[in-house]
Amino acid sequence: MDEHAHVGRRGDTRARIQQVALELFAEQGYERTSLREIAERLGVTKAALYYHFKSKEDIVRSFTEDYFARLDALIAWGREQPPGAETSRALIDRYISIVLESGEVFRFLERNQATVHGTEDGKYRFTQFRPRLSALMDIITGPGAPPRSRIRAAAAIFAVSTSCMFFMKDAPEAELDAVLPALPSHEELREIVLEFATDLTGNALPSAAGRATASSRAT
Repeated sequence: MDEHAHVGRRGDTRARIQQVALELFAEQGYERTSLREIAERLGVTKAALYYHFKSKEDIVRSFTEDYFARLDALIAWGREQPPGAETSRALIDRYISIVLESGEVFRFLERNQATVHGTEDGKYRFTQFRPRLSALMDIITGPGAPPRSRIRAAAAIFAVSTSCMFFMKDAPEAELDAVLPALPSHEELREIVLEFATDLTGNALPSAAGRATASSRAT
């Protein structure tokens, strides 16, 4: 058997388990869902499910691990780009994609805050996010930026997350009826969020003089 094909099938199965788990968590709640029910909907044995996840907590942990892995890849990409407005805009655009594609996971975490925050991983989720937030801010503003610039960059990142999660077209419409007359498509939402996030970070970008000063301090 080709090793890459085997790894690919393992990845596909893992993703299917995550998707089915999210569906069942949404339908009947995290607490009421068992691994047996997840396995039954997948059409696999419980032992086969155990090969990937030993518990529901492992599945929830995998959501966070996958999200952070995508953030780490984004940060690695950003660090390889030349500093400036173009890189900042591209970084935010890519971050918007990550958030939009993680909508189901974010909604699950929001609706099950009490349960999820009670787990060991849940207690340290923001602690794990903090250094990644700092890295994203560094790419947007450049190292050694003043507090005003860094706070604007952080505000843009948080605004992207909140707006995408709240206004996604596949969010429960009952929650948005009183806020918007019609929900934007994902592409419309992307354009709106990218526009205001870019506005926020526009004044956060370092000037050429500021970059030179930061560079001289680093050396």
